[in-house]
Amino acid sequence: MTIFALSSGRGRAGVSVIRVSGPSTKKAITVMTQNDNVPSPRVACLSWFYDPATNERIDQGLVIFFPAPGSFTGEDVAEFHIHGGYAVVAGFLEALSKIDDLRSAEAGEFTRRAFDNGKMDLTAAEGLADLINAETRGQQRQALRQMDGELARIYEKWREEIVSAMAYLEADIDFSDEEIPDDVTSRIRPIVEKLRDEIATHLNDASRGERLRHGLQVVILGAPNAGKSTLLNYLSKRDVAIVSDIAGTTRDVLEVHLDISGFPVTVIDTAGIRESNDVIEAEGVRRAEQKAQDSDLKILLIDGSSSEEIDPKMLDHVDSNTMILWNKSDLGVSEENGIKGAIGHWAVSMVTEEGLSDFMAAFEGEVEKRMELTDTPSLTRTRHRANLTSALDHLDRYLSAEHFELELLSEDLRMAARDIGKITGLVDVEDILEKIFREFCIGK
Repeated sequence: MTIFALSSGRGRAGVSVIRVSGPSTKKAITVMTQNDNVPSPRVACLSWFYDPATNERIDQGLVIFFPAPGSFTGEDVAEFHIHGGYAVVAGFLEALSKIDDLRSAEAGEFTRRAFDNGKMDLTAAEGLADLINAETRGQQRQALRQMDGELARIYEKWREEIVSAMAYLEADIDFSDEEIPDDVTSRIRPIVEKLRDEIATHLNDASRGERLRHGLQVVILGAPNAGKSTLLNYLSKRDVAIVSDIAGTTRDVLEVHLDISGFPVTVIDTAGIRESNDVIEAEGVRRAEQKAQDSDLKILLIDGSSSEEIDPKMLDHVDSNTMILWNKSDLGVSEENGIKGAIGHWAVSMVTEEGLSDFMAAFEGEVEKRMELTDTPSLTRTRHRANLTSALDHLDRYLSAEHFELELLSEDLRMAARDIGKITGLVDVEDILEKIFREFCIGK
C-alpha cells in the first residue's frame, strides 16, 4: 500500500510538503499533475496539481521524485511542495485519498518503512525522533550523533565479537572430533572479559545521555522567604513565580524549562521547608523533599540575615550535588562555610544581584559537566540500558561459571548477543517497534 501525509508542520505557512511513499507513487504523480511523464529523479519540477475526481486545479508547486532504493524509506517516494494555506493542504490531501491504493500514513510509518527496508537501524530511528523534538543545541548534537549511527556501530561491534567467541564454542560442540584448538574456553575468556568491562563502563555514565534527552532536573530548596521564587525569576529572566514577604507563598511545585549553555534544564521552585500544621503547605513540603531526592542538582538558598538556626531537615539534602547560596549579602551578612559536603558556597543578594554572576558561572559549569557530550556517545534510552544490563548479566554468568559445559556457556553468549541485537533491531523486536515509531509525528 502507498501512504501519504503532510510532512511539514501543520498550520498556515508559505510552503508545505506532502510526502508519498510506496509502489503507487508514480501513479500519484501522474494523476495529480495530469501528465504521463514522471519527473527525472531528484529534480524539482514545476507543475499544476489537479483534483482527480473533478479535474479542478488545487495549486501550483513543485514535485520531486525519489526512486527506490535511493530514498528515505527505500521505496519510491514523491514530495509535493505546495502553498501552505489550510484550504490548499486540505484539498491536496483529500485529492490523494481519491487515488486507488493510496491511504493516509500513520504516525511514524515513513520511518518504520525506512527501518523495515534497511535504511536505518532502531537507534538511528530513535535519534531522528530526538532530532525532531530537540529544543537545545546539546540535544540536537546528541541526536545527530545517534542518527549517524555512532551508537549502532558500538553495539554492533560488541555483538559481532560475542558471536565470534560463540562460534568457537559451537564448533567445539558440533565438531569435537575435528581439529579444534584445545582449551577453547581459556582462549575466549579474555575476549569476554574485555567486552564485559567495555559494556560496564558504557553503563556507568551517570545517565548523561538520558539527562540530555529529558533535561537536567534542578531543584531550589530553602526555608520560607529565603528568596527561592526570586531566584527562579532571575534564572528565567521573567516573572514566573509570585514574590511576597508573606511566608509560605509557594505551596506547590513550580517548573520552568530553560536553555542553559545549550543544554535543557528544568528548574523547580518548591515550598519552603519547615514544620507546618497547614495540610496544604505540609503537602507542598513533602513534594519539595521528594523533588530534592529525585533531582540531578540542588540549589539550597539560605537567608544569611536570619539569626535562627538552620532547619536540620534542609541540611539533610546537602551532598555533592548541592550548591549553597547565602542570600541577602546586601545586609552585610558574610558567607557561612560551616556546612560541609556541598559543591560550594556563594554569598549573593537577590535584591542587588551582587554575587549572582559568579554563581551563574559556576551553575553553568555544573550543568555542562553533567551533560556535555563525551568522545563516546552515551546511552539515551531506558530500553538501551535495560538490554545492555541484561547482556552484562549473561556475560557475568559466563565468567563466573564453575562448570565447563560448553552448551550452557554458549547459551550465555547467545543471550548476550541477542540482548545487544535488540537495541539496533538485528533480532526480532516486533514487540517494541510499535512503541518506538508511534512517538513520531504523522508524516515522519
